[in-house]
Amino acid sequence: MYRTFYHKTEWRKLREIAIIRDKRECIWCRQNGKRTTTNLEVDHIKEVKDYPELALDLANLRTLCKDCHNRRHGRYQKKKNRWDDETFEW
Repeated sequence: MYRTFYHKTEWRKLREIAIIRDKRECIWCRQNGKRTTTNLEVDHIKEVKDYPELALDLANLRTLCKDCHNRRHGRYQKKKNRWDDETFEW
């Protein structure tokens, strides 16, 4: 369902409106004094799977660069070794 949503014309138009509204730059990078204008993606603040009624709500969208978008969703982060804080007794 979600994959087809992102191919619809209505989403593509709204996505472009969000990018223009955010001055074609990552808003998180801008908040940190950096200007990132490449590899931009539009993020749903409240995720589509949890709030489908907000999927096409411009107020629920923000422009992020690929790195910030991945960080927001916890993608590609090193996983903590689950044994680090455990002690084994033999």
